[in-house]
Amino acid sequence: MSGPLLQVRDLSVDYLIDKGAFRAVKNVSFDIGRSELFGLAGESGCGKSTIAYAITRLAKAPAWVAGGEILFDGQDLLKLTEVAMQKVRWSRIGMVFQSAMNSLNPLMRVEDQFHDVLRRHNGFTREQSRARAEAMFKLVGVPVNRLRDYPHQFSGGMRQRIVIAICLALEPALIIMDEPTTALDVVVQREILEQVIDLQRSLGFSVLFITHDLHLMSQLCNRIGVMLKGELVEVGDVKQVSQAPKHEYTRKLWASIPQLPARAREAV
Repeated sequence: MSGPLLQVRDLSVDYLIDKGAFRAVKNVSFDIGRSELFGLAGESGCGKSTIAYAITRLAKAPAWVAGGEILFDGQDLLKLTEVAMQKVRWSRIGMVFQSAMNSLNPLMRVEDQFHDVLRRHNGFTREQSRARAEAMFKLVGVPVNRLRDYPHQFSGGMRQRIVIAICLALEPALIIMDEPTTALDVVVQREILEQVIDLQRSLGFSVLFITHDLHLMSQLCNRIGVMLKGELVEVGDVKQVSQAPKHEYTRKLWASIPQLPARAREAV
């Protein structure tokens, strides 16, 4: 199918608070192309994660979508029944949550968690699940002989890789990554994100990458959207947003990034 994979049109999301309804996302529109890495940047509380939860229809009360469309392969996700949405969620649109490494069930072996996901969505047998899990472990660089281990037996970086592997096991067309590496040190962050890019290039899925780190995003994404107080104030390719930002807030974000002294840059 031609055209963008995801089209968000005039999306508004409200939260019910003591004083009434608060609009957390205000008429936001953007597209994500097929096999594109699209970044959504902005400070905490600007509405980035709220958009992710709206796309996956995981937003719960007191939040609700107040208006707009979310078209995935031309189908408006907001008009689907919950049963129909369950066939899209995870199988076609995967999500790696904030602090995703803590989303693994501590009481289940990793192999069993793969099987639970693959049996539920694809009807896999135990043997089929084991084969897919082994393939995914190889893809993300985790030794296959660790499949029978429990989550607490892995480091934070390895648990993060396992969560990404489980997400990839269903072969979704779009993966939403909501600040997936914030709990990890910068070296492990870099390793995991470089691996995600390699996987994206080889497998061809699209990515919505959400973070407050504009500098990191500029190294990973094809295009970037910048959010401020629930509004999408700027969208452009990486070169334009990084070298010639149009919005004052985007310029301030770039100015807030510490710069190495000239001598240190030369040494690097």
